Amino acid sequence: MAPKRLAVRKFRTSIVRPPAGTDWRERMAEAERQMAKDFAEARSFSQWRQVRATRRILLILLWTIACIPVQALAIWSMRFLGRRPAVAIARAYHAVLCRIGGIRVTRTGEPAATNPTRPVVFIANHSSWADILVLGSTLEACFVSKAEVGTWPLIRTVAKLGRTIFVSRRRTETGRERDALASRLATGDSIILFPEGTTSDGGRVLPFRSALLGMVETGGVRGEGPIIQPVSLVFDKLDGLPVGYMNRAHFAWYGDMAIAGHAWQVLSRRSSGATVLLHPPLEPADFPSRKALTDAAYATVDAGAAALRQGRPLPAPPAQPPSPILHRPGGAQEPRAA
Repeated sequence: MAPKRLAVRKFRTSIVRPPAGTDWRERMAEAERQMAKDFAEARSFSQWRQVRATRRILLILLWTIACIPVQALAIWSMRFLGRRPAVAIARAYHAVLCRIGGIRVTRTGEPAATNPTRPVVFIANHSSWADILVLGSTLEACFVSKAEVGTWPLIRTVAKLGRTIFVSRRRTETGRERDALASRLATGDSIILFPEGTTSDGGRVLPFRSALLGMVETGGVRGEGPIIQPVSLVFDKLDGLPVGYMNRAHFAWYGDMAIAGHAWQVLSRRSSGATVLLHPPLEPADFPSRKALTDAAYATVDAGAAALRQGRPLPAPPAQPPSPILHRPGGAQEPRAA
C-alpha cells in the first residue's frame, strides 16, 4: 500500500476511534462534567442578562398595550369585515413577541388548507408558555386553554382578545365544552389544541387525552367536518448552539414553576431557537373511534419531536393515511370474516 494512502487511513481511524490507551469512560465523564459546568454557568447571575430581560419585558408590555385597542376594534368589526383582520393581527402580535424575546422560529411543512366547511384542529405537544408565542406566530388559529389562564391578570386580557377558548376539563363540563369547541369550528375558525392536558419537561411527549377531541366526529364521510393536523414543536437552539439533554429543561415550564421566574430566565438569554414540524393531516373519517385517532396523532407528534430533539432525519410521511375501516356512501362496511 502506498505510504500516502496508509497515512490517510490512519488519520480517518483516529477520528472514529480514540487513540490507544484512552479510557472512553473517562472521556464521557469529562464531557458530562463540562456540560454540567456550562449549564450551571448559563443559570448563574449575570448583570447583562438582567438588563436584557428587563429591556425585553418592557418592550413586550409596550407592544401589548399598543395592540390591545387595535385587536379589540378588529374583534368588534368581525360582523362587518369577517374574521380575517382579527386572525392576522393576532398572528402578527405573536410574531413580534418572538422577535422581541429573541426566539427564532423555523417551520417545516405547510399548514393544511382550510375553508369555511373544513377548519383544522392543530394538535401539538406542550412544554412551555413559549409554545403559545411560537405556534401563534406560525398558525392562524385560536388556542384552547385551561380555565385558570382566564383568571391571570393581563394574560387574561391578551388571551380573550386572541379569542382563546377556555375549558375547565372537569367531567361535569365535558359536554358543554365539547359543544363550545364544535360551535367555534362550525364558524370556520381553526383551533390549536394541546391534548397532553398539561406541560411536560421537554424531553418527552406525554400521552394524549382522547376526551379533548370530543368535538371531532370519526368514522363518518370523508371530506366533511374538521381535519386533524399533528404538530411537533421542539426548542432546539440556545444562544446559537444546539440544545442538549442537560439544558433542555431551560425551556420547560412544568410542575410548580412560577411563570414570572421562568419567563425572566428565558428572556435573559441572548437567543433561542424553535422548530415547528407540521405533519400531513389526518382524516377523522379513516378512524373507527376517537381513541384510534388520538393514538395515531400521538405517534406522529412523538416521532417528530424525538427526531427534532436528537437531530435525526425527520420521519417520512405515510403514503396514505391508515384506514382501519372501510367506508362507503351509505355508512361503514363491516369487515369480512377470515
